[in-house]
Amino acid sequence: MHDPAHEGTPAFFICDFCRKHWTEDNQMVEGHRGSLACGNCLSVAYSVINAFVEDPDDDSVVKCVMCLEDRKGAHWQSPLHEEAIICKRCCRQAATTLEKDPDFEWSKPR
Repeated sequence: MHDPAHEGTPAFFICDFCRKHWTEDNQMVEGHRGSLACGNCLSVAYSVINAFVEDPDDDSVVKCVMCLEDRKGAHWQSPLHEEAIICKRCCRQAATTLEKDPDFEWSKPR
């Protein structure tokens, strides 16, 4: 997401899931059309999706804010903003991307 009140500054960028601003200590990864997930939210999502959430048996579909696609299967929904959902595929891709970034010391939760 973007915060127009802070245009031109790093605080312009905010996490779709917790609404915290980007800082040197709060790294983020970008999805489609400016969607953002911070390292903290990504850690929680990755842990939940990969350790506790099994793919649902039903045909329920959710809209992922990172890829903007309707998806079946495991996902994580922000407890703070119910419209902020990340699908399993995007969560894994974002985690791999952030983990490879040499500017940050972020790693996938084990």
